[in-house]
Amino acid sequence: MRIKICGITKPEQGQKIAQLGATALGFICVERSPRYIEAQQIKAIISNLDSSIDTIGVFANAEIPEISQIVQKAGLSGVQLHGSESPQFCQQLKEQLPQIEIIKAFRIENSASLQETFSYTQYVDTLLLDAYHPQMLGGTGKTLDWSDLQQFEPSLPWMLAGGLTPQNIKTALDTLQPDGIDLSSGVERSPGDKDLGKVTQLLQNLF
Repeated sequence: MRIKICGITKPEQGQKIAQLGATALGFICVERSPRYIEAQQIKAIISNLDSSIDTIGVFANAEIPEISQIVQKAGLSGVQLHGSESPQFCQQLKEQLPQIEIIKAFRIENSASLQETFSYTQYVDTLLLDAYHPQMLGGTGKTLDWSDLQQFEPSLPWMLAGGLTPQNIKTALDTLQPDGIDLSSGVERSPGDKDLGKVTQLLQNLF
């Protein structure tokens, strides 16, 4: 089970969360986000992590040159696209960054938005399903309707996000079989400030 904690902003928290057992850390590269972090700050956090930890930059409708520059400057191992990027955009990004994992996030509002994911499977490495919010791209604290996803069996790995907490994670994973989970607000005191007690509780409830 892949465990990604997203919205890391503090070096000591990133290192501790990795030590506790998270397998991936996410960094928000969207300037309007309260969890935004600059490439140099990401690099400082990554430089002290074990190389087995995936380090994912989260972007929304950014241009490919900007994404490439931040990936190289920060030393990221993956890119998560959280905007309205097309399959063609994902293909071009993959050609530009062939060694980098491409994760495409979808805000699932209804069955049509779930169906949309299948047009991306040739062009990305991983899918991520998040809750829909009309203004916010993620970190909303809202859950998906998990029963709607029980028949979701894409041809590549997928991660579940959206309102996951230490309290509901067991129910979510009893209902669904994602390849990974992605949490942000569910293990926070405030945006970008992680609660290590909640992260510990989450991992205890998983294993």
